[in-house]
Amino acid sequence: MKQEYSQLRAMVAITKGSLKAIFRSPSSVVFSIAFPLIFILVFGFIGSGGKINVNIAFDEKSDTANPVYLGLKNIPGIKVSPKTGMALQEDLEKGRITALVNIKAAADSAQAPYTIHLTSSEAANPQNVQVLQSILNAVISGINQQQYPAAPTIASISKEVKKIPGRVYRTIDFILPGQLGFSLLSAGVFGVAFLFFNLRQQLVLKRFFATPVQRPYIVLGEALSRVIFQLITAVIIILIGHFVFDFTLVNGWITFAQIMVLSFIALLLFMGFGFIVSSVAKTESTIPPFANLITLPQFLLAGTFFSIDNFPSWLQPISRILPLTHFNNAMRNIAFEGAGLSDCLFELGVLGIWMVVVYAIAFKTFKWE
Repeated sequence: MKQEYSQLRAMVAITKGSLKAIFRSPSSVVFSIAFPLIFILVFGFIGSGGKINVNIAFDEKSDTANPVYLGLKNIPGIKVSPKTGMALQEDLEKGRITALVNIKAAADSAQAPYTIHLTSSEAANPQNVQVLQSILNAVISGINQQQYPAAPTIASISKEVKKIPGRVYRTIDFILPGQLGFSLLSAGVFGVAFLFFNLRQQLVLKRFFATPVQRPYIVLGEALSRVIFQLITAVIIILIGHFVFDFTLVNGWITFAQIMVLSFIALLLFMGFGFIVSSVAKTESTIPPFANLITLPQFLLAGTFFSIDNFPSWLQPISRILPLTHFNNAMRNIAFEGAGLSDCLFELGVLGIWMVVVYAIAFKTFKWE
């Protein structure tokens, strides 16, 4: 008796073949795993402490025999430049040094014993100048409390700070979700676009038509290989972030599983963009420009490196429309705040709306030959 042809078995065979081809492609491994890991490693190392880092220098005429000078030098995060003369002036003009500090003893006994003058450059970060001023005020306030404890004041701050349990929010907790989202977006758009364009150009799809495999199973087989590969990369990225840089997974494996489900949903959406690009591109050289029109705005505006609250008010509504923004928000809520998928219904709803729109366009534009 003749055995009935299995579409499912054929789809699995296509998936296996496509998956082997992906792992044999150096570019797939580099852009899916190595590229986001480089960003994670960089931001993981520079953001592990979260401490201040302000470079200053003392004027050659500055008074150094006073408690303010000693207090400022001993603060962690304050780096004092040893340079003098023209080298110091050049660093100051180019913003390498936040400010030149000059502590002068007051000539009039009726004034405060010392006057502090700051010299800065327009090239210096204004926020660092404000941080330095706040540090100086704190140092002076501390000295005043030690030397004049009975002096009248409108209020005093208790030295004892009551602390409640809480999680430390590290730079990696913000950066890793953005990098994972961009990895999924890039793989979904570029990977699928190049894959199906080449399958058409090399007449592979046409050869498939000569077999009993039905068209939906061909697409599912190829798409499933991309999903498996990208979920593997997601696992690698999350595990390295967690075990090397202490990326927060509030509820452990439960949080990890929810992140994988979220990544799967987002990847399906991003692959829809890839189907569209593969169909509208006339030549292989036109795929990158079309793909970049989709990926670059989201890479820059979807809160990958910093919060979209820092953007101008007119730009924030545009950022909040982008699907990568809602993936990033949902993942950060799940990973750090302990939210579940049921708590991210708004973000999932927006991704769902995008998926309906994107695949409606993909079905209209997709070409088999």
